[in-house]
Amino acid sequence: MLVYMAFPPQHWTKLHSTNPIERFNGEIKRRTEVVGIFANEDAIIRLIGAILLERNDEWAV
Repeated sequence: MLVYMAFPPQHWTKLHSTNPIERFNGEIKRRTEVVGIFANEDAIIRLIGAILLERNDEWAV
């Protein structure tokens, strides 16, 4: 977690940590809260699949 300290101090403010998995989990939580109640388990799987496809398209560009 402190790998950024290996860089010169003047670079520290320009370094950013990203965590795609946490972002993905947050996106799933945000979208499932909007829907509220799902008809069945397949509906949730379709939603998560759609989110995964969107992520894949974003990362491919």
